[in-house]
Amino acid sequence: MASLVGQIRKEPLFRKVNSRTHGVRHGMCGDFRHDRNAKKDVKSDETRGTMHGTKYHGLDYTPLFKFLLSRVGRQWDEVYSEAIARLDKKEPIFWMVALHESDRKNYFCSGENSFFSGL
Repeated sequence: MASLVGQIRKEPLFRKVNSRTHGVRHGMCGDFRHDRNAKKDVKSDETRGTMHGTKYHGLDYTPLFKFLLSRVGRQWDEVYSEAIARLDKKEPIFWMVALHESDRKNYFCSGENSFFSGL
C-alpha cells in the first residue's frame, strides 16, 4: 500500500469538450454526407484535401485557470512545475499569467462567455 501512494496520478488540468452532441459544429464547414453522391471529376479526387491548417478544438482549460487562481500567493516555481506536469502544452498558462508586469491584463476571455482575472 505504501508504494501506491507515490504513484497516484492527478487529473489533467484540461478536459475535452463534448463535440459529439447533435448540433455541435466547431467550425467544420463540410461533411462527407454532402459529397458522397455528387458527380466526381478525376481531378477532384486529387484535390479534395483541405487547404486549412490544423485546428485545435475540443479542449477546455477551465480546470487550469481555476487551479492557477487557487494557488495565488504560493511559490511560482512549484505551481508552474505542477501545472506543466498535468498539461498537454504550456501555452495556456500564459494566457492567464503575464511574464512581465507590462504585459499584465485585468482579465482575459477564454471562450465565448468565460472571463477570468489576469495574473
